Amino acid sequence: MDTAAVIGAGQAAASWAIDLLQALIATVVWLRDHWWFLVGTTAVTWAGAEVVMRHLAAKASKERMALELYPAKHFDPGLEQIFRRGIQLARASGMQPWWAPRRSKVVRIAIRADGTSPFRTRIEGPAGAESLLTISAFGPDVRIEKAEPLLDKKREHIVRAEFVLRGDPVAALREVPLDPDPLQPLIDGVADLRADLGDLAEICIDIQKAPKWALRARRFEIMAKARQRERREAERSARWARRDAAAVDESIGSWIQQLFTKGRPASSGGRGVVMPSPHRVDRDEALGKLSESAQLVRVQILVRCSSNTQGRAQARMAQVMAGLDVFGGRAKLSTRGFTLGPLRVGADHWPFLKSFEHRWATGQCRAPRPNWLRLDELTGFLKPPTRHARLPVLAGELPTFDFDDPSLLLQGIYRGPDGRSRLVATRMAQTLFEVAIGKAGGGKTERALAQAIAVAHGGGGLLFVDPHRDSWARASTFLAHEEIAQRIALIDLTVTGDHARISSWNPIDMHRRPAAEHVVDAVVDSIATMLGWQDVEAPRALTILTEALAVLVAVNEAACEAGRAHDQATLFQIRPLLTDPGFRSACLAVAGSRLDADTHAWWTSTFPTFQLDAFNVVLNPLGRLGRNPVTRAFLGQGVGTYDIRAAMDAGMVVWVCTPGNTPNDRLLLTLLARDLLRAGRSRKDTPEDQRRPFRLYFDELITLTGASPETFAEMVEEFRKFKLPVHGMTQLMARLPKAVQLSLLQNASSLSTTTGSRSAIAAVTAEWGDTPSPDRVVALDQFRHYASFTVDGRRIGPLLLEGPHLDDDLKRWARPADRPALEAAALANARARPIREAAATAAGQGDRVRAFVTQAAGRVDLNKETGRDQQGYE
Repeated sequence: MDTAAVIGAGQAAASWAIDLLQALIATVVWLRDHWWFLVGTTAVTWAGAEVVMRHLAAKASKERMALELYPAKHFDPGLEQIFRRGIQLARASGMQPWWAPRRSKVVRIAIRADGTSPFRTRIEGPAGAESLLTISAFGPDVRIEKAEPLLDKKREHIVRAEFVLRGDPVAALREVPLDPDPLQPLIDGVADLRADLGDLAEICIDIQKAPKWALRARRFEIMAKARQRERREAERSARWARRDAAAVDESIGSWIQQLFTKGRPASSGGRGVVMPSPHRVDRDEALGKLSESAQLVRVQILVRCSSNTQGRAQARMAQVMAGLDVFGGRAKLSTRGFTLGPLRVGADHWPFLKSFEHRWATGQCRAPRPNWLRLDELTGFLKPPTRHARLPVLAGELPTFDFDDPSLLLQGIYRGPDGRSRLVATRMAQTLFEVAIGKAGGGKTERALAQAIAVAHGGGGLLFVDPHRDSWARASTFLAHEEIAQRIALIDLTVTGDHARISSWNPIDMHRRPAAEHVVDAVVDSIATMLGWQDVEAPRALTILTEALAVLVAVNEAACEAGRAHDQATLFQIRPLLTDPGFRSACLAVAGSRLDADTHAWWTSTFPTFQLDAFNVVLNPLGRLGRNPVTRAFLGQGVGTYDIRAAMDAGMVVWVCTPGNTPNDRLLLTLLARDLLRAGRSRKDTPEDQRRPFRLYFDELITLTGASPETFAEMVEEFRKFKLPVHGMTQLMARLPKAVQLSLLQNASSLSTTTGSRSAIAAVTAEWGDTPSPDRVVALDQFRHYASFTVDGRRIGPLLLEGPHLDDDLKRWARPADRPALEAAALANARARPIREAAATAAGQGDRVRAFVTQAAGRVDLNKETGRDQQGYE
């Protein structure tokens, strides 16, 4: 290429550069003169883009779903599980359509308390993330279900707040341990919410993946400030260094040194000042938690408290603020806004209110000052409450007892976090089995009496079995009402004296036409259970007793058919049946065709082979029963008035006061228990929806179950389906038979314990996972107890309750002046007679039975003779 060409190309390039520069200058001048056009164009472009972004964000926000989290009582996650859940939430926040603006790519953790539930946790996020969010990092300990839309009524008073990070922008929030639960301060802050006053507290934590460009800009800003701070520090150090050097030069020592060195060359080696230079800023130290992008999210925290009562919403917001202060350290969460004298301008005022409401309603995250947090700082919010949280029990979970609501079962007095006390209750239909344990005088019987009294006033039927009769004296004051007196019966087997009155019961009474085989089996099982008879150890005794009862039951069927029910045999006719040949022959003749061929064959071929002493094993315990005048009078009547099956169907209130703990007493208790089991099972003849609930209360289970443990265990296992809830009280679980212990603990819908010895209480607290611990239960005051309940299929508690106290909480029903009239009515309904009269009837019952079977056997023989004569005539 020649020189002229090169020069020409250079001139052309220079000309182009000059033209470009002139064009740029002209453009700048034009923009200067027409600045309004640039500003207008920029504003229009920005406004148009904002309109489009808002439209797209609104469209994306409508395509959101909500999930409700239900943690188990034993929910106790580890840090790794919580971290994995946080990763899920961060990932889910970005699962929006490609066109969705970043502000709509949010997952919201919504915490809500409205007085009906203590602390509800919801997850709201993109519809496309539902499958991901439904997979719980906490496993089966947290149940996740699709949430229903929230339909709240508008409250009169609303207080809002937005929380932002203040303090060191790169410092982490305080690390709060998992035990106690980090959410506990917030739970305590909303524990006294009242639904009847419209109280509502909501906390929304919006999580968004950290935008890279915003994170870079934030890092650049922080690094610039750090370098500027380092330069200022270096300049400050230099100023101080110069001041120190000047001070040294002006000191006396410096003057003396100058005198001695006068005329010599000045040496500046020791007096030179070394100016400090700025240190290199360490990136990780300057950026802190922002140095790494992993686990970093942008967070928006919005809080809204509402109420229909003036001042309650403001007080609730103050409690929530106090709860969030727990997370404060070098960085803390504070409300957004500013102060103008006495006025605080925050989310409730312009210019923040409109933006707050828009973000609250849409779930969008567009805070002007974003909060950058690591997932480990959000540990307390990424999970629902754990087992380490003390959740309040609200009326929506454990109902308040209403004296006018017969569907509620009184449980005790619960004192809420706000100091208010209320009588709490469970639902009758859901309280199937109750177990109360504790030392004597601890209040467990008082609680059972309060329940029984409330059930009676609600029109329900019940059986209260008391080995001491003390409960009747305590309860009758509160039962002395005319409507109860018409359906209450007292069976008192503790009576003494000739003027005492006693009811009657014949275990083999057939005038109500029960199934014969069921009656025989119940009595045989009772006696065999009490005496420890088994097929291997005592086959002969079992056989003799079974065959004898089969005959007497058949005789009683004949007596009832003949209209002579009062001439029925009792248990005391087993002796003459086995030892008196004439009476036995008459009974077998009367029983006739009611006995099957095997029974006839046994009496004709096997029975004659026995010696008289073979019957002693059967006759001795029955003889002991007969020698007791109370037992003889109670069991010696032909027609018994005690019929527990009829009482169940009629909804009666039956009070049975049983005797002591002698062998005779235990045999009588066993007979009563097996009859109760038979009566309960017999309700299968009634359609389930027509079975009237009948509650069974057993005080002093040690005494009641000692005679027949298997019977009581079968009641607990089977009575639910027959609508016969069981309530049992005992001092020591360990003294109950093992079968009874296992059945009670397995089926208990309510479990409670008062104070007592540590070893006795440990069996109950172990069922609660030792929360509370046995030591805490041991320290309880009298009439206080821990109890757990089943309400709507969920376990509530264990809770600390008090009482109830009859004299205080049920005083509205107390009528001490009407006690004598109530007892007279109860004895009259039980058809109780003076014990002397009943004993005389029992003493003559054997003669009446003998007369009936003799007469009936004669008619049988006559019929046979007549039949043979007719055959001969033919």
